[in-house]
Amino acid sequence: MSISLRQIRYFVATAELGQISQAAVELSISQSAVTTAVRELERTVNLQLFHRSTSGMDLTPAGREFLFHAYDILQKVHEATHLTIPSGSVEGRLSVAATYTVMGYFLPDHLQRLQRSFPGLDIQLFELNREAIEEGLLNERYDIAVVLTSNIHDPQIASETMISSTRRLWVPSRHPFLQKARVSLSDVTHEPYIMLTVDEAANTSLGYWSTTHYRPNVKLRTSSVEAVRSMVASGQGVAILSDMVYRPWSLEGQRLETIVLKENIPAMNVGLAWARNAKFSKPMEAFRAYFRQAFHIPQMRTTAVPMKSAGTAR
Repeated sequence: MSISLRQIRYFVATAELGQISQAAVELSISQSAVTTAVRELERTVNLQLFHRSTSGMDLTPAGREFLFHAYDILQKVHEATHLTIPSGSVEGRLSVAATYTVMGYFLPDHLQRLQRSFPGLDIQLFELNREAIEEGLLNERYDIAVVLTSNIHDPQIASETMISSTRRLWVPSRHPFLQKARVSLSDVTHEPYIMLTVDEAANTSLGYWSTTHYRPNVKLRTSSVEAVRSMVASGQGVAILSDMVYRPWSLEGQRLETIVLKENIPAMNVGLAWARNAKFSKPMEAFRAYFRQAFHIPQMRTTAVPMKSAGTAR
């Protein structure tokens, strides 16, 4: 038996809403249709994707990993069925700045698609921190940037968010937290904590911790996502990071899992930024149009963040 798109869509709806009944309402179908599709999918992949209880449907570790693949499948299907004819008139050089996280975990695949869609577009890339990007945009060294938009501080910078990546608790496989019905920041305080520092992640982390009475027991501060992944997977600590940088295996081949925390942890927002007074060239318009189509953004949603607002990173 092969996997169908119907099964993938029903699985995603159930995973996102956590209830068969709510997924059925969202999809405008019967509950039995959703239940049957999910069971058929589990039989096909030979994995239990959900823990079933009276309170709803919770993803198993295998279900969480499958969800990443399901999102990718649905995204590629959407792209294949919403093809646009590349504009042969879009030519020229585009100077694009990006932060470390964006460059490593978000941009590469999109750059390949952009090259196919706009072969006459010469994209020059620059990896910089947020402060240097803001200064470079305002001084016209860079045309546009791909950044963590909730980190933008300067009100002269306009931004447009494309995706919001959920932050979850990373724990090693078989950690006791995986058996708990609910895990909160108060539980996390009893664990050694691996603090990521790149792209202002430490400031962001302390920002949401500061809204509680708790503080993390920081064992290590590092700018390396792979170091965090390896230390968590080997049982040396836990971390709170976004789904965008999550991978289920460390470089050493050890597994790690994610847990949704009880508290409302802010998501990591990724999108475009440019000088508010910039005049959009054809290359800039093409670049922005690609991302709007890729993430189904129908109209402009720009924001300027006051200078004193709290940044949000990984």
